[in-house]
Amino acid sequence: MLRMIPFLMALSTTGSGAPMDAALAARMAKLALECVHREYPNKIAHVLNSDADARPPRELTPAFFGCYDWHSAVHGHWLLARLARLYPYEPFAQEARRALARSLTAEKLAAEAAYLSGPGRQTFERPYGLAWLVQLAAELREWDDVDAKRWLAALQPLEDAAVARLAAWLPKLPRPVRTGEHSNTAFALGLALDFARTAGRREFEALLVARIRDYFLKDTACPLAYEPSGEDFLSPCLAEADAVRRVLPPAEFAEWLGRFLPRIELEPTHVTDVTDGKLYHLAGLNLSRAWMLEGIAAGLPAGHARRAGLQKLAGRLAEAGFAAIRAEHYEGGHWLGSFAVYYATRRGIPAAGGAR
Repeated sequence: MLRMIPFLMALSTTGSGAPMDAALAARMAKLALECVHREYPNKIAHVLNSDADARPPRELTPAFFGCYDWHSAVHGHWLLARLARLYPYEPFAQEARRALARSLTAEKLAAEAAYLSGPGRQTFERPYGLAWLVQLAAELREWDDVDAKRWLAALQPLEDAAVARLAAWLPKLPRPVRTGEHSNTAFALGLALDFARTAGRREFEALLVARIRDYFLKDTACPLAYEPSGEDFLSPCLAEADAVRRVLPPAEFAEWLGRFLPRIELEPTHVTDVTDGKLYHLAGLNLSRAWMLEGIAAGLPAGHARRAGLQKLAGRLAEAGFAAIRAEHYEGGHWLGSFAVYYATRRGIPAAGGAR
């Protein structure tokens, strides 16, 4: 079992730094390296349009066929890109680069874009997997590296297809999906908005900001006490607050948060059966709650009375989340590393307090 590095309880660096030591980064990278090209077991969400579509995962989606399912493969590649960028001189960085080079070829990513655009697939990985896909694109954009630029160019058709898919869907979505699993709207909007700002996609950014405001700004008294459901890996209430802090100035966000979540009291969740992939979601919930609490705290004005308490709670939850990551159990090992790295490297947290 992995143990929490003590100073992760008091993170102070920004998203440009790396508040996890190299040994822990290597362990997280190992989880992704062991799954991004592991084809089976595999859970595919696949619409067959004819007998010709009855093919193995490596042929259907040749870049992202590993890690049990498409979205986990995508954020497994994101993990490798992020850690290779932050830890370029560690031994695992070269392994990560080789894995990225194997997957992110123009030919394979063109096939991915063609698959996404196939008939009957308009809901494929929408919105969770698509949000992670554009996060991968954001990570490659921020990496000043010759190989990363080449991989980003190869990814461009798939990035464009993902953005087009989300941009066509959001204006038609009358209400947000408020669940603790993949279909959660607020979570995807937050990741997509960070990408849009990184990529300079102003029209897409404007749509995302407008949807966050339309969906959430009138909300009050989120029923946090009803969370979690038994298979959640996201918090609907915290995901919403983490999205809203991205679009409001600190003082306005503090007022909104006071109406929406006047109290935030949470206890770590525990997994009762680590061999059950759905029940294992609760380990990831600790980590996603932790990074959302850090985001919420960062969105408040500097010195705000709630910041320290939210950050302390984030540390408690993260400790439980890290302790639950066990590589021998593929049910969690194929995806939890990405959640751990997102939290520990403070992805999505602005360099200073306030909306990004």
